[in-house]
Amino acid sequence: MFIFIALSLALCFLVQTASPLLNILDSQIVIYIGVALAVGCMVGNIVKKKAAKIWHDVFAGSVLIVWFAYWRSSFNEDSPIFFFFPLYFVFMAAFIELFFAGQHQKIDTATLRQMQSLVKNISVQPWMVMLGVLVSLEWQQHYLLYPVMMTLLLVRFALFSYLELE
Repeated sequence: MFIFIALSLALCFLVQTASPLLNILDSQIVIYIGVALAVGCMVGNIVKKKAAKIWHDVFAGSVLIVWFAYWRSSFNEDSPIFFFFPLYFVFMAAFIELFFAGQHQKIDTATLRQMQSLVKNISVQPWMVMLGVLVSLEWQQHYLLYPVMMTLLLVRFALFSYLELE
C-alpha cells in the first residue's frame, strides 16, 4: 500500500506545516475526482481480481484525499484529526504490511483454512468494505467511523495479500 502510505505521510506534512497546497485539496473538484476514482477502483476490484493490490491502494489513497477535502470545512482549521488519522493510517498500513508479509511461513494448516473461509465469506468481500468506507465519509458526526472502516479495509487487504502468498 505504497500509494496510501505516501499520501498519508504527505497529508501529515502538509497539515503540520499549514501549506498553501491544502487549499487546492479543499476544492470540490478534488472531491468529485476522488469519489469517481474510488468508485472506479471498487468496480475494478470486482471485475479484475488480478490487480486487487493496486485497486485497494488507489482506493484507499483517493478516499483519504476525499475525506480530507470533505471534512475540512466541518472541523477547525487546526483540528488534530487531520494530522493524527493519516499518521495512524501510516503506522497501521506499515504494521500490517510488515507483519503479514513476514509471517506467512509460520502458520498452521487449520488457521490457513479458517482464513480462506473468512475471505470467501460474503460479509467481508472487498467491495462491501469499500462501500462501507465511502458511506462512513458522509457521517461526519461519527468521526471515528471513517478510521474504523479504513482499518477494516486494511485488515481485509492484509488478509487477501497474505492468502495470495500461499
